[in-house]
Amino acid sequence: MLTLHGAQGPRRGSDLNELGIIHDGALLVRDGIVQQVGPSRRVENLAEARDAVEVSAVGRVIMPGFVDSHTHLLSPPPDAGEAELKAAASIVRTSSAKRLAARARKHLEAMARHGTTTVEVKIGCCGADDSVDIKLLRVLAALRDNPLDVVSTILFHLPPDGAARQDAVERVCGGLLPKVCGRRLARFADVDLDGDGSYGPLFERFLHAAGEAGMGVKIHGISSAHGRAVGLANGHRAVSVDHVERADPEEALALGSFGGVATLLPSSAFRQGRSDAWGRNLIDAGAAIALASDFNPQHTPALNLQTVIALASMQMGLTAAEAISAVTINAAYAAGCADRVGSLEVGKTADLLILNIADYRDLAKQLGMNLVHLTMKRGAFIYKEGAVAPLDAEELKARW
Repeated sequence: MLTLHGAQGPRRGSDLNELGIIHDGALLVRDGIVQQVGPSRRVENLAEARDAVEVSAVGRVIMPGFVDSHTHLLSPPPDAGEAELKAAASIVRTSSAKRLAARARKHLEAMARHGTTTVEVKIGCCGADDSVDIKLLRVLAALRDNPLDVVSTILFHLPPDGAARQDAVERVCGGLLPKVCGRRLARFADVDLDGDGSYGPLFERFLHAAGEAGMGVKIHGISSAHGRAVGLANGHRAVSVDHVERADPEEALALGSFGGVATLLPSSAFRQGRSDAWGRNLIDAGAAIALASDFNPQHTPALNLQTVIALASMQMGLTAAEAISAVTINAAYAAGCADRVGSLEVGKTADLLILNIADYRDLAKQLGMNLVHLTMKRGAFIYKEGAVAPLDAEELKARW
C-alpha cells in the first residue's frame, strides 16, 4: 500500500521518493472517508471493522487515485489559430449542453478506467463571446462528481490581433472573471504567456483581476518564457506554472525557488519527439514537480496517467517513486485539492486504485497497458476490470 503520507506541502527533492509504503496494509472507509490506515492485522482487529465489507487486494498494489492537473477536455487547443477559435466557438454555440456533457463524460469515464479520480479542466477564452466560456464552464459544473471530481480553470489567451489585446484584457477582467467567480464556475484563472515581454502589463492586469475576484492563479509558461513565468508566479502567489517544456540549469534554479508546483507534460514532449532528461534537472534544483496528461481530444489524445508515469521515467529521468508522487500528492497541490485527495490518510476522501502489479515500480515499465483492477471514488468502486468473454447477442442488443 502506497499511502503517500508525509509532511504538508508539495514534495521536493528526496521527499519525492518517499511513498509511505505499508507492506500488507489495509484501510477502513466509512461514508467515503478514510477512517483508519495501517498494517492489516491492526486495522482488521478494530471494533469498527467487524461489520465492514472486505475487499481483498492480496498480491496487488493499492495507491491513491491519480490526479490529472492539466487537461483541455472541452477547449480548442491553446495554439489554435484565429480561424480555428472562431470555428470552435461556433460549434459550442450551436451544440446543446447535453451533447457537450456527453462528449466530456465519455472522456471522464475513460480516465476513471485508467485510474484518474480527479481532473483539472482548462477552458480557454473563445474569442470575444464570453457566453461560450460560460456555457462550457456550466457543462463542467454539472459534471462535477459524475464520475470524477472536476476542477475548472478559465484560461486566457491574448488574441492574435495586437490592436485588440488591450480591449480583450479589459473585457475579461471587468466582465468575465467577476461573472465566473460569482457563479462559482471556476476555481482558477490561468494565463498563457504568449508573445514578447512587452505584453507583461496585460498579463499583470489579468492576474491582479483574478486575485481580486477571489480566484487562485496559474501560469501557462511556454518554453521561451520560463524566467518571466516564475517572476509572475511568485509575484501573484500562483499555485502552479504549467507547460514546463525545458529546464536548463538557470531555468531549473528559478523553478526550484518557486513556492508552487511546476507541471510537466510528458505526453506532449513525446508527441514532439523530445527525450530530454530535464525532469531530473528540476528535481535536483529543488522544484516541486507534477506530471499531467495535457489531454486534448484533437492534439494530445492521451489520457492514461500510467503512460505518463512510464514516459517520465523513460525520457525525463524520474524514478518510479518520483513519478508516482508527481501524479498523486503533488498533482493534488497543483489542482488545489491536496487537503482532500492525493494520499491515503485519515480524514481524506477514499479515492484509491487497486493495480494488477505486486511492485509499484512496474508502473514505470509498462507503456500503454492498463494495470487498474479497481478504481474507487469517494468510497465507491466506479470501475472494475471485466472478464474477456463472449456476450450474448440479446444482451448486446439491450445495451445498444
